[in-house]
Amino acid sequence: MKILNICGYTWAIGGPAKIIFDHAQVQLDQGHQVTILTPIWPTDKVYPAPDGATVVTVQRDWFARFFPEFSVEAYRWLKQHANDFDIIHVHGIFHFAGMVPFLIKAKPAKVITIHGLLDRWAISHGYWKKKIVSFLVQRRIVAQADLIQVNNTDELADLSRYLGYQHPNVALIPNGMRMSDFSLLPPKGTFRNHFQISKNQQLILFLARLNIKKGLDLLLPAFERVSKQRKDCVLLLAGPDDGYLAQCQEFIKQNNLENRVLLLGMLTGELKLAALADATLFALPSYSEGFSIAVLEAMASQLPTLVSDRVGFGEMIKQTKAGHLVKLTVESVEEGLNKMLNDSEYCNQLKENA
Repeated sequence: MKILNICGYTWAIGGPAKIIFDHAQVQLDQGHQVTILTPIWPTDKVYPAPDGATVVTVQRDWFARFFPEFSVEAYRWLKQHANDFDIIHVHGIFHFAGMVPFLIKAKPAKVITIHGLLDRWAISHGYWKKKIVSFLVQRRIVAQADLIQVNNTDELADLSRYLGYQHPNVALIPNGMRMSDFSLLPPKGTFRNHFQISKNQQLILFLARLNIKKGLDLLLPAFERVSKQRKDCVLLLAGPDDGYLAQCQEFIKQNNLENRVLLLGMLTGELKLAALADATLFALPSYSEGFSIAVLEAMASQLPTLVSDRVGFGEMIKQTKAGHLVKLTVESVEEGLNKMLNDSEYCNQLKENA
């Protein structure tokens, strides 16, 4: 089959790009042809594609600042090529490029993966814009999809609430990890040596886009409180700016945390694996996730995790005690950090369960 993925396929988009990469790799192994269409800004860095996959980049237009992924070039490309495919797989909703196949009435089967974008928290941000777009076109498009993929039962409920009924063809398929990617991490100390961090420091790793939804407004003040009690911990903020870098910098400056909170930018490849190998614990008190790739990567790396129950599989984490679950409050995150930093036996059990 010929499969077209439509998505923001850049490093800055985070987990969805990794998911699409993994899906494409399996599809190629099975003999399918895979194309990825991605609207980009000139400064965007396109995510690498598996060998054999084709990536088509189209330029976003200025209006994309108001309507995500708006691109006349994408419209023209899809108008010309959409019917060359057997399946069109749209990743996410509320973006222009993913709407086009439905608007031009393309013939291929159409799949939508929600990626957590119907979560109550996600809907509440940009609420009126999303409400208007839903009324005009988005709800009708979701209803017309031949298949909708959700990652967890919460998304199933979100979808029903959004449509007002249960879509007749929904597949619940969680994200996965290739465990072999994490079977041989770089030697301990590689990351510390690269950034000249003492081996005596406990490293708290935040590995995600710098976005308000990732819970940085909880993690930063919680860490600030912990840092007053102990001098042996450093918070690593590893991820590209997605609207919250300035707030992070201001918080660090106001609280004199320049040597305790390190803004590392986006980590990739061996350096990211080295961070996972050297970190003491992973923290993501997120407000909203579809099925967090970052948390899965931390768990696959045998790194104890502190997360909220909104990472997409909170109930499973609770049942298996595979991570330390926190409430969405500064106090709960602070308590969790202290518990994990002070109790290595507890962290070892979390790693085993994960």
